[in-house]
Amino acid sequence: MGKPNLSKGEMEIARVLWEIGPAAVRAVHEATCQQRDIDFSTVQTYLRRLEAKGYATSTLQGRIRIYAAKEKPQAVIRDTVNDLVTRLFGGNAMPLVRHLIEEQSIDADDISELKQLVSQLEETRNDSPEDRETRS
Repeated sequence: MGKPNLSKGEMEIARVLWEIGPAAVRAVHEATCQQRDIDFSTVQTYLRRLEAKGYATSTLQGRIRIYAAKEKPQAVIRDTVNDLVTRLFGGNAMPLVRHLIEEQSIDADDISELKQLVSQLEETRNDSPEDRETRS
């Protein structure tokens, strides 16, 4: 079993840590306030929760506690999406993909990128072991 899931607020603070790097509570608070009004003590609480859940670490530099992300964004995103797919769709990702395509605004550039991803997936799925060896 993995780490506990992050709440919306915890995820917001984790994103700030990923963006600005190791920082004191005050710097995280200032960066978060650029997006929305939030109390200093709330940011501090979220940082403590991130550390308790294993998503951040902290060290003392003099009297100031510096927090740093412990997990890379891709790992947290992967775990969060996997949990969502499992809870909502019984582990089947296709209903989520269908929902995102049908319900979100997908422009021509997005469609082009999606086609390219599908083509790449088809190429890797259709490769025989011999084909992969000759490219190595």
